[in-house]
Amino acid sequence: MNETLWSLADDRLYGMRKRIGTRGLDMEWDDLQTFLMVARHGTLSAAARALSVEQSTMGRRLAAMEQRLGVRLLEKTPQGFVTTESGNAVLENVERIENETLAIERIVSGKDVRLEGSIRLTTIESLGTQVLIPILMEFQKIYPRITVELTVDATNNNLNRREADMALRLSRPTEGNLVSRKAGILSYGIYASSRYLETYGYPDWSKSAVDHRILLPERDLVSRPEFAWFSSLTHNATVALRSNSRAVLAEAVKSSMGIALMLDCTFSGADVARIKAPGQPADIDMFVLVHRDLRHVPRIRALSDFLMGRLKAIPRRDS
Repeated sequence: MNETLWSLADDRLYGMRKRIGTRGLDMEWDDLQTFLMVARHGTLSAAARALSVEQSTMGRRLAAMEQRLGVRLLEKTPQGFVTTESGNAVLENVERIENETLAIERIVSGKDVRLEGSIRLTTIESLGTQVLIPILMEFQKIYPRITVELTVDATNNNLNRREADMALRLSRPTEGNLVSRKAGILSYGIYASSRYLETYGYPDWSKSAVDHRILLPERDLVSRPEFAWFSSLTHNATVALRSNSRAVLAEAVKSSMGIALMLDCTFSGADVARIKAPGQPADIDMFVLVHRDLRHVPRIRALSDFLMGRLKAIPRRDS
């Protein structure tokens, strides 16, 4: 980082220290960040994971901060910690400080011209396990000095808070400071193992798959259009398994536990058949997302461009 950028960072941080240390209260950023994470996540354990520290450390920092301030910022309830009236007032200012700190990090990262270092990439499990691993293996061979830190999370990590540098998502972002690029299309199909079909035969869709066994995701996803379509075809079938893990569902299909609606890219080379059915769920668009301040960082751009090319080439099977 050049001297101009370091000067800018020092000036901003100095201004933050002045605001933090008002009225004789000497507060460190670690203390404020502890309060922020507990307020945001609701529990000491989740906040500790977010900051990669021990839970006991989080508790000590929070207690010490409240003691110095002489005011209660968080109240513990059966549902977790919630901010008090004083905590709400502090939270708004701490989030402003966090945003300035992250802006500094983005300025620094945006000037990093090396094709090396780490990239934090986040996506949902089905894309991580069924789509990205072969692509990232190829990427690593071309860029051996770039390490991809892949986080699989059903709740999208916040790119603005630098919990990730890049995301692969199935919907466009609503935040104006994120840049999205449509990266390809995924299609779904109904799958069963050859052994399952030998045992149970092919489903009779006119009878809503009576006498068959189906595998479903968690209940929250069943209302999605593709799973609503699958449910309309199988409402006379027995639900053999529900799981919040697409990898678990895929293994259950291969183990002949039942039939399931899966991404068409799931079973390459496996002894699994795609079953024809009336109609077809709509295809799903994929988007590569980065923060606007990071989009020209060479290693970020390298991975973004690589993903764009490989994701658009993902084959879709015909019914």
